[in-house]
Amino acid sequence: MKKKQNNKKSKIILFFILILIIGILLLCFVRKKSTNTPESTLTTYMSYILEQNYEGMYELLSSKTKQEVEKETYLSRNKNIYEGIEISDLNIHVVKTNKKEKTAEVIYQVTMQTVAGEINFSNTSYFTKEDEDYKLDWSSNDIFPELENNYKVRVETIEADRGKILARNGTILAGKQTASQVGFVPGKMNSDTKEQDIAKVAELLDISSESIHSSLSASYVGEDTFVPLRTIRKTEQALKNQLLEIKGIKIIDTEERIYPLGEATSHLLGYIQGISQEELKEKKGEGYNEYSKIGKSGLEKIYENRLRAIDGAEIYIINGEGEKIKTIAKKEAKNGEDIKLTIDSNLQEALYEQFKEDKSAHVAMNPKTGEILALVSTPTFDSNDFSLGMTTNKWNALSQDEEKPFYNRYLASYAPGSSMKPITGAIGLNLGSFTKEESFGTSTNKWQKDNSWGDFYISTLTTYAGEQNLNNALVYSDNIYFAKAALKIGIENFVKSLKELGFKQKIEFVQEMESSSYANSDTITSEKQLANSGYGQAEMLVNPIHMAMLYSSFANEGDMVMPYLEYKENSTSTYYKKQAFNKETANTIKDSLIQVVENPNGTAHSVKIDGLTIAGKTGTAEIKASKDDTQGTEIGWFDSFLVNGKREMLIISMVEDVKERGGSHYLLDKIKTIYEEI
Repeated sequence: MKKKQNNKKSKIILFFILILIIGILLLCFVRKKSTNTPESTLTTYMSYILEQNYEGMYELLSSKTKQEVEKETYLSRNKNIYEGIEISDLNIHVVKTNKKEKTAEVIYQVTMQTVAGEINFSNTSYFTKEDEDYKLDWSSNDIFPELENNYKVRVETIEADRGKILARNGTILAGKQTASQVGFVPGKMNSDTKEQDIAKVAELLDISSESIHSSLSASYVGEDTFVPLRTIRKTEQALKNQLLEIKGIKIIDTEERIYPLGEATSHLLGYIQGISQEELKEKKGEGYNEYSKIGKSGLEKIYENRLRAIDGAEIYIINGEGEKIKTIAKKEAKNGEDIKLTIDSNLQEALYEQFKEDKSAHVAMNPKTGEILALVSTPTFDSNDFSLGMTTNKWNALSQDEEKPFYNRYLASYAPGSSMKPITGAIGLNLGSFTKEESFGTSTNKWQKDNSWGDFYISTLTTYAGEQNLNNALVYSDNIYFAKAALKIGIENFVKSLKELGFKQKIEFVQEMESSSYANSDTITSEKQLANSGYGQAEMLVNPIHMAMLYSSFANEGDMVMPYLEYKENSTSTYYKKQAFNKETANTIKDSLIQVVENPNGTAHSVKIDGLTIAGKTGTAEIKASKDDTQGTEIGWFDSFLVNGKREMLIISMVEDVKERGGSHYLLDKIKTIYEEI
């Protein structure tokens, strides 16, 4: 009985084995019958090109091709050509297929995108049937019809120039100029003093000896190879002389983007540098590549789309003798747009030279048109260090500097101190809160509204014998007068007027600037705060560019201009607010500001220049942690404009940390020099 059961079980197992064998044979038969077509082989081959799957492409070649063409030759030729032309969006359209018993030819149309633009052509590829599969009989003609196996494909970049940034008179502020590239020629170096020479060059170029060794040991370097180490400005002749004393050093000319005014324009212009991987990903499809340089800050970044150069390219075939056979595709270079600014390069440089040792911000503007003539922030950096190659030591020094050289001060806002007084006076006159002749009492050093203020007093430095009216208050810079003026105006009217003048508003400008503010909250919350605000203290903050707009109304019969930076031929003025103050108010303030300079008792009398009429206002803002703070610092302002002269010019200047340096008076001689020289 047991034997019969075993026999039965064996038969069942044999049956299933037989079924499995039949299934495998059927699968093989189906596979054998389900051969690929010439068209499918071609389609797969083309898809592998986009995937850069050159091994997969090779496996689709016929045995005959593999015998005739070495694998490494095939792989490198296809890789170099397809990646060299930066192929993408490859598409084929089969037009016709001709089959014979063991061969086939496929006629098709090809379109592809490349570094030189779109390429399209007709081609014919040939196939051999091997074990029921069609394999490609490859030759270089399958890449391009005109390409023979001994021909080569060349990709030539047609360089475009980045647009220049120009001053109003056409002076180049940023543009391609000759720089000096410093490098070693290994075969010319002194073998006995090689290490000392490398150390000396490293010191002079502010780079590490390790980086020089790394450059010299690169695989491409031969005895006569020029090995670049660093690019410096053409004008650094003393440094070049020191370098050329070292054997093996060679200095060659190279074209780079140069900023001729250097530090004087760095916060305004910014700089360019090599594109980052993140930027490259973000700007995919816009024509950038891993070698592109891109605006990183300032106007270089803001105007990037207009300034940027788009290189062209030509893809062509050369024969065995190096002769050009055919251009496959060509994209012309597109130079960047030149941008002319309203900047006066002499004024820009003069302001920088006067204040380069300070923490300061300066705005010069034509108060009639709104043309920005200068924008300076100090301390600063040199845009050329980024464009030519920032050293690690230099970067560390700048980024760790407590003076914050990367901080753009003319875009920030600061306590205005007494430079706010003309604004308060103009608001009061415009609203009819008081008249210019009205006296607020007798000049005194200390004042409070009444006993309800407790121990809170307004103080001022100078007393005077005349009436406590608007003119005297501006001439002597009387804090108490403007505290009283603010109280007469009232919180609601003061806040409303300031908003209409641009406080707590976003003012459109090519560089984004911080908004001016009258309080940390939505409104001024007390009489004490209002009184302090009237003379530019409490929580008042004003941006220097906005301050230039405010003062333009006094130079422009009440019209507050909009500032602009891009030069326009025969431009007409645009205004942030027409009649920000009425004509009578504006002229009243202007006349008093003239007296601030002309009157021997005026706080800015030292700026007086024979033959020129200057209107101006000093301002010293105290920055304290509390009212009892005696260690706080001071911010000095001098805001002024020419009333007569050869040109229209308004200058707003702010310097930090002027305590113990004369307060706002620290600025006066420096600004006087500007008016005398420009």
